[in-house]
Amino acid sequence: MRLLVLNWRDVRHPLAGGAEQYMHEIGKRWVASGAHVTWLTAAVPGQPARDRLDGMHVVRAGGELSVYPRVAARLLRLRGHFDAIVDCQNGTPFFSPLFAGRRAPIVQIVHHVHQDQFSTHFSAPMAALGRWLEGPAARRVYGRRPIAAVSPSTRHELRSRLGYRGPIFVVPNGTVPLPADTTLRAPDPTIVVVSRLVPHKRIDLLLGHLGMVADQVPGLRVEIVGDGPDRARLQSLVHELDLHSTVTFHGRVSNEARDQLLASAWLTTSTSQAEGWGCTILEAAAWGVPCLALRVPGVRDSVLDGETGWLVDDARHLGSALVRALNELRDPVRAEAVADTCRTWAGCFSWDRSANLLAGILHSEMARMRESAPASSVEHREARSDIAVLAVSDQRQPDVQARLRTVDEVVHFGDRTAVMLNGCDEPAATAVLRRVGMQADSLQLVDNRLMLAGPAAPLAPERALAQLGLDTA
Repeated sequence: MRLLVLNWRDVRHPLAGGAEQYMHEIGKRWVASGAHVTWLTAAVPGQPARDRLDGMHVVRAGGELSVYPRVAARLLRLRGHFDAIVDCQNGTPFFSPLFAGRRAPIVQIVHHVHQDQFSTHFSAPMAALGRWLEGPAARRVYGRRPIAAVSPSTRHELRSRLGYRGPIFVVPNGTVPLPADTTLRAPDPTIVVVSRLVPHKRIDLLLGHLGMVADQVPGLRVEIVGDGPDRARLQSLVHELDLHSTVTFHGRVSNEARDQLLASAWLTTSTSQAEGWGCTILEAAAWGVPCLALRVPGVRDSVLDGETGWLVDDARHLGSALVRALNELRDPVRAEAVADTCRTWAGCFSWDRSANLLAGILHSEMARMRESAPASSVEHREARSDIAVLAVSDQRQPDVQARLRTVDEVVHFGDRTAVMLNGCDEPAATAVLRRVGMQADSLQLVDNRLMLAGPAAPLAPERALAQLGLDTA
């Protein structure tokens, strides 16, 4: 299969972040499974115009804004050359349906909605243009083509703020494998923050509260890992606040050095104004490190409040919340319980699953464009894609995947099988299962937590189930 990825950056871009990592991790898995993946992106100084990264053919042309017309021109030349297009929207859409053709299978990837961010980066007229392009213009051009959103928060924003009415599927990020040794916590209270240093991450908000926290938490250390255009300003702020003995900026470090710092952490934090998903939150959770964060879109999906961290409703209370969390984590029994839950939650996420989910959406859209799915088949669902049902059978159902839609998810665990049926409520799910010959021992509507964790979670050992509040009884 020949797949085309459109993304304004690739992982070699100096400002690459979670959105680029997301598509790169998925793309390289598609290559490993036999697909040919081409990635169109912007040029960057020091990087070749043509490159090969983990088997993907990367073509770089244009700048931060001119990449869009350059991609449009290439799409016109390449019409019909690719089997499907993955259109990664990062605020400014590529509007690929206008150039790739009406029948081209296209799936959008949306990490988060940018409506509130345009005004922080552009003048008022340009911000208004950005909001129109992301909203009404994109809604008109993409129509009812499917979208893969990385979190329930993003799906909600796409519905409520941008007015999308087509199918929106949640395809969460994967994360790092669980480390073998997570018993390296520092003796003194340590906060480790892994982040790009850019204004919307609002690291300055954290720094503004640290003086009070340091006064109440003896021995506090704050390690900031990452780089970006905001670094000089943040370092000046640390000097102004006399936090140089508490805060260390490590800059961009190797994965090994980052992991060593995470392993020492008591806590990580997120003060971002919004995210699609908390990539670094889950990476920390894999090390058993909880997160204290503001309750904002994306982040609120990544942190299980009171279980894998704490969510703060008002930024003015961030400092006092940090003090409470660090004091709570002084208790080694409580700290280990939280760490266990963090690791269990992080273990629900894998890039293999993300790649399979997105591939299923692509295959479904390719079939729709070929008009090959009969209306009487299991393709027909009454409910919107936002609704899903989990069906669990105590008897293994080895052939059920082939009889379901490609956007449905099937996992086997020992003698049991779990199926997540998208676009179904319970009566519709019962009818679908009857048609495919599967006897379900339990049915339940899927909530946001289960949507993210996936159908494998209810088949995990009972201890993990209890920790995450996931059950099929």
